[in-house]
Amino acid sequence: MSSHAQAAEAYLTASVENAPPIKIVRMLYQGALRFLLTAEAEDPKDPHSLFIENCGYADAIVAELRLSLREDSGGEEVVDQLKSLYLFCEGEISRAMLDRTVEPLPGVRSVLVKLLEAWQHVEVQNAGVAA
Repeated sequence: MSSHAQAAEAYLTASVENAPPIKIVRMLYQGALRFLLTAEAEDPKDPHSLFIENCGYADAIVAELRLSLREDSGGEEVVDQLKSLYLFCEGEISRAMLDRTVEPLPGVRSVLVKLLEAWQHVEVQNAGVAA
């Protein structure tokens, strides 16, 4: 690995490790959305395409978001709603992989985009309070 690549990797690692939790959540949503878009651009029927791999990455991110929900933090109704949305997304991604079709993925993206927008709104509100 070149020194430039090592420096870039160290910077990326430090930026994630030092990021506020809300920024990490936003980055996870963005990553899941990128993987879904990449999967949609693949031919799901082609056994050599990266369709399954990209769906799998998106699914892993959504599962991590679901598993990171804290039910003991109050707001149980919000946690239950988020859990339901994440389970819906996981189910649709699984259906896409099993049926080898992109059909369910735009619906998943729609849910994740709306959730990302909500988290960005929360992040902006928190930045205004801290200022």
